[in-house]
Amino acid sequence: MPFHYVYLIIAVFFETTGTTALQASQQFSKVGPTLLAVLSYGLAFFFLGLTLKYMPVGIVYAFWSGLGIVLIAIIGFAVFGQRLDMPAIIGMALIIAGIATIHLFSKSTGH
Repeated sequence: MPFHYVYLIIAVFFETTGTTALQASQQFSKVGPTLLAVLSYGLAFFFLGLTLKYMPVGIVYAFWSGLGIVLIAIIGFAVFGQRLDMPAIIGMALIIAGIATIHLFSKSTGH
């Protein structure tokens, strides 16, 4: 796996960690989750920036935001008990299909 994909995966990890901490911060009223959110978002953008040295911004953002949406939905269900209806699940499946299409068929991804 090319190292720029490793940077992108790390960026997604920190973005989902930051978003989970943001939910746990209860509108910034809890210090620990608030600090974790700020730190995680900072690291997410740092690794996103490293990825942008090797891949176009549109492709990077599609992966980053798409995977983040799906992972946050899973975390929201598992950690916070948030449920999704069938249209939301179908929409997220389409996001995954779009990411797979870009990765498998696009010459823009830099792999």
